[in-house]
Amino acid sequence: MSHIDRRSLLQGGLGTFALGASSGRSAYAQGYPDRNVRWIVGAPPGGALDYVARTLGQWLQDRLGKPFIIENRPAGGGNVAGEAVVQAAPDGYTLLLVSQSMTVYPSLYVSPKYDIRTDFSPIVLILELPLLMVVNPKFPAKTVPEFIAYAKANPGKINMASAGNGTTPHLAGELFNVMAGVKMVHVPYRGGAAAITDLLAGQVDVMFDFISNSIGLVRQGQLRGLAVTSLTRSDALPDLPTVSDSVPNFEASTWVGFAAPKGTPTDIISLLNREVTAGLKDPAIEKKFNDLGAKPVGGTPEEFGKFLAGDVEKWAKVVNFTGLKAE
Repeated sequence: MSHIDRRSLLQGGLGTFALGASSGRSAYAQGYPDRNVRWIVGAPPGGALDYVARTLGQWLQDRLGKPFIIENRPAGGGNVAGEAVVQAAPDGYTLLLVSQSMTVYPSLYVSPKYDIRTDFSPIVLILELPLLMVVNPKFPAKTVPEFIAYAKANPGKINMASAGNGTTPHLAGELFNVMAGVKMVHVPYRGGAAAITDLLAGQVDVMFDFISNSIGLVRQGQLRGLAVTSLTRSDALPDLPTVSDSVPNFEASTWVGFAAPKGTPTDIISLLNREVTAGLKDPAIEKKFNDLGAKPVGGTPEEFGKFLAGDVEKWAKVVNFTGLKAE
């Protein structure tokens, strides 16, 4: 169990996701937006997802002339946000920041209220970023091998915080349990900020956190970074090893995207795709994301749709393998 090849575990087809093409800016898009736009984020203020939305929301406001209001709905691993947007009018005035937890949703819940593959119009894949395996500085382990040795000597005594049940930090920790042959106790929170607060206070021991949330705390010495979860080292923390250096093939990077309710006019989708893509190429925004360890991506709505379908399949295999269920 401790030598599972995660790449083999996660292999699967991408599936398809069709979205009508649009050429030029039609009469519908020419008047858009003519009022405030709500951008629903399934995370609390102050975290990585909120930062991404506010950075690009300001860019869109400056480019399109109307406020993009960030509305935080931090519950259910982002699924409350998804449920709110799936019920919204498909007119471009209610948008969704998509996170990896939403591709886990269909396999984690018995009766999911939406399917990210079919109930939304994909706009663009915004960025990808690794996680950091971080511990409280008082925790006895200073490396991943030391952590594994301590965990094996103290089964069930290490408390692992996460941003919520079924979120990427949670699944990364469960994957670590399986691949490293250890047993940490999962402690879910309503968002990453609350989890980090308790980690700093020593109420929990470890967290697989979005690099953009905790990189500053690691640099300041308030948290101890053990490793990054990507297969290669992060340019933002080049001296930090990868988890895969100690647990072969371990990888748990995450991503952030942008979507609208199904049926949103394709010219609006195309307009938002172009503007966000332009933002990702802006040197100031690119530097902000790079400084946080994130990699801006971009691409077409069709490419993001295919990516979503593939990610649902990948994480379904992880959920099924570990036997996770929604709490």
